[in-house]
Amino acid sequence: MLGIALASNKPPIKPPLQRCWRNAWTSLMAIALLGSACSQAPRPVRTVPIQQSWELQLGSTVGKHRIAGGLGDISIEMKGDRVYIPFDGEVQSNDIPGCYIYSTPDVPAYLFRLCGLKSGKTGRVRSGDSLGSADYLHFAALRRQPDGTWALVEPSKEMLERMISK
Repeated sequence: MLGIALASNKPPIKPPLQRCWRNAWTSLMAIALLGSACSQAPRPVRTVPIQQSWELQLGSTVGKHRIAGGLGDISIEMKGDRVYIPFDGEVQSNDIPGCYIYSTPDVPAYLFRLCGLKSGKTGRVRSGDSLGSADYLHFAALRRQPDGTWALVEPSKEMLERMISK
């Protein structure tokens, strides 16, 4: 085999198993690179237009202090406890700093805004996942309106209980 390669000035023919491993390795590397590129993609910040509007709202400031809760928000003293995801869904950063939007196909007409988390998790989430911890959790339930805006509505006690206890 070596003599044939030297005489013809062509590289030696690689055995089929070696080519197969090289192709498999190349394919695995391509999949790994594609997977890491997809997981590194930044998640968009979700803006939720609220139907109700007040002069002093969540995220605005009074003097030099930011308003951390407002009409329609339930504030819960968490004392550093964890907040859990009640159903499989998705969590996105909100355009209000320090707030997250949670959505789930199990409750399709609603969004849930959570503010006050020390470090929130974004992306796909599963039931029972921890979203982070908070000293005070400011929670709002939002129902989709026919005009595309979201109205603050009274949150379900059962939903809140599932979020603050595992």
